[in-house]
Amino acid sequence: MQTFIDFLNFRFFISPYVLVICYYIGALGVPIGSWLLALWIKRKYSLASNIYDLSKTTFIKITRTKDRILLYILFIVFFICMEVMWRMMFEFIIAYLQMREALMELTGH
Repeated sequence: MQTFIDFLNFRFFISPYVLVICYYIGALGVPIGSWLLALWIKRKYSLASNIYDLSKTTFIKITRTKDRILLYILFIVFFICMEVMWRMMFEFIIAYLQMREALMELTGH
């Protein structure tokens, strides 16, 4: 019962648990969801599918294989950097909450 009262009085935070869920939604759900949304739009709207096919063939015609490989590598590097930054942001927030909790224990609250 005391835990529930602490929860209602904001002495117990659910943030660390919710933050982990939000992290995985952002790290896994957003890229997969974006890809699925792009596939759905491509299937649903023929104009979008035609634009995609035309731009893909044009891209292949005007670029060399070496440049396309470099572009794909650059995309992967940027994606990994964004995932690392996403992770670091959540680590800082969780560390802040842990520091706050430790300071509250030191003050006797």
